[in-house]
Amino acid sequence: MSWVFFTEQFLNGFQLGILLFLLAAGLTLVFGIMDLVNLAHGSLYMMGAFFCAQFYDWTDSFLFAIVLAVPATFLLGILVEVVTLRTLYTRNHLDQVLATFGLILIFNEIVLLVWPLEGLSMPVPTYLLGSVNLLFGIEYPIYRLLIILVGLAVAVALYFLVGRTRMGMLIRAGASNRRMLGALGIDVKRLYTLVFGLGALLAGLGGMMMAPILSASSGMGESVLILAFVVIVIGGIGSIRGAFIGAIIAGVIDTMGRSFLDVFLLLFLPANAAEAAGPALSSMLIYVLMAAVLTFRPQGLFPAKTG
Repeated sequence: MSWVFFTEQFLNGFQLGILLFLLAAGLTLVFGIMDLVNLAHGSLYMMGAFFCAQFYDWTDSFLFAIVLAVPATFLLGILVEVVTLRTLYTRNHLDQVLATFGLILIFNEIVLLVWPLEGLSMPVPTYLLGSVNLLFGIEYPIYRLLIILVGLAVAVALYFLVGRTRMGMLIRAGASNRRMLGALGIDVKRLYTLVFGLGALLAGLGGMMMAPILSASSGMGESVLILAFVVIVIGGIGSIRGAFIGAIIAGVIDTMGRSFLDVFLLLFLPANAAEAAGPALSSMLIYVLMAAVLTFRPQGLFPAKTG
C-alpha cells in the first residue's frame, strides 16, 4: 500500500468530514439551542443543492450561483421557521419529529413538481478542474481542496460568531436559560428565527458544495442527515467544536474503513470473505464509535457549556 494513496484517502475522509460539519453545525445549533428535533434539516441541504444548480443554469457562473443560493437558503429557513416550526418549541420531541418528517415529504414532492424527475446537475467549473501538487508527489483535486478550505473558513467564522460576538453571547444565553433571556428584554423568537436561518444556510452550503459532485436529486438529504445526527452525538449536542471534531472523525473513519478495512481483514480471512465483510463492517464503524461514546461519555466528546 502506497503512503501517497493512504494520504489521498485521508484527505478524502477529511473532505467528507468538512461536508458533514457544514450539515452538523446547523443541526447542533438548532437542536442544542432551540431544543428542536428537526428531521427536515437534510431537506434544506437538498434545497441548497437545487438552488445552486438552478442559479448556475440561469447565470452560467458557479460563483454567482453560490452568491444567490446562500441568501435563498437562508430566507427559506426563516420562512420554514416562521410558518411551521415556531409553534413547536413548547411541544414534545415526538410532535417535532412528526411535523418535521412531514416537511421532508413536502420538500421532496415540491422538488419533483418544480424540477425534472432526474434532478439537476452542474459541472465543476473549468478553473477548478484538475489537481494541485501538495507535497511529495501527492496530487489532490482542486475542487475538493476548495471544499476543505471553505469548511475551515466556516468553522473559524462560527467560532468567532458564537464565542466572540454579542449575538454569540445571546445564543449561548438562550441555550442556558431562554426564560431569563426573555425577561431581560431580548426577543427570543427573533433570535431563534436567526439561528434557524443560520442553520439552514449552513446545510444549504453543504448541498451547494456537493452539487457539482453529485446531481441534486429528491431525497438526497435523508442519508446524510443520519450521519449528521451521528456526528452531533459523537461531538456533543450544541457544541460547534464538537460538531467539527466529530465530523472529521466520522469522515476519516468512514473513508479509511471503506478503503483499507478489506486489506486489513486479509490478514485473518480468505480473500472472498474479506472482500465481502470489508464494506459491511466499514459502514458500521461510525455507529460503533457512536455507541462507544454514548457508553463512556453520554454527553459527547465536547459537550456544550451551559453554565
